[in-house]
Amino acid sequence: MATLTVITLTLDEEHNISACLESARWANELIVVDSGSRDRTVDIARTFTERVFTIAWEGYGAARNYALRQATGDWVLWLDADERVTPELAEEIREIIRADAPQVAGYDIARRAFFLGRWIRHSGWYPSRVVRLFRRGTARFSETRVHEQLQIDGTVVPTKHDLLHLTDPDLRHYLAKFNRYTSLAADDMVAAGRTFTMRDLLLRPPFQFVKMYLLRSGWRDGLEGFMLAVLSAAYVFTKYAKLWERRRESRAAGNMH
Repeated sequence: MATLTVITLTLDEEHNISACLESARWANELIVVDSGSRDRTVDIARTFTERVFTIAWEGYGAARNYALRQATGDWVLWLDADERVTPELAEEIREIIRADAPQVAGYDIARRAFFLGRWIRHSGWYPSRVVRLFRRGTARFSETRVHEQLQIDGTVVPTKHDLLHLTDPDLRHYLAKFNRYTSLAADDMVAAGRTFTMRDLLLRPPFQFVKMYLLRSGWRDGLEGFMLAVLSAAYVFTKYAKLWERRRESRAAGNMH
């Protein structure tokens, strides 16, 4: 019978990793790749699996590809530490593994996000379908620092049940990620040769707000939907502001030589 490996990345996730791994404990293999946690994350992970690896951080894509190289299962499910497999999704995945349909390379799963104490049902966040379950050997992750993409060859089929994403319990948590992710996104744009234009700052942030709050019915998510749209617009603004800053620093360094 076909087997399943679950891969998870961690960094200081002691408050999340236990519940995440518990929700996937039924899998044949659990793999945790840690990038230098300073809390109890690694110790907790080792209570679930011996396959815990510590690596130097080179970006999300590189870390996920490292985890993928360690996997031995026929199928791979990738989870973030703040995600949970519901019992209904777990049973559906077990049925998928048992069937082992040869014509299918992967399955995309809708994620239901819990943001500032509310399940987000609109705003472009739901249903946010992402290929999370795939046949090993058919896919790999893009080597970007953040917002990596799974590149898969073959047919992808949707699952019926959702994956739970406990994304941001409070603003402090969101803003800590905000600074890190916008910096990584700016670094990725620099690496891709992206140039800065004033239009990026003027047009992209308000469009992001309009898209999420109006076009994708974020207003139906209440105050949390409004805050999510505002914060997402600020994310876009900051990402491009950091691109401008990096380009300015690069020009200054070039003028010194």
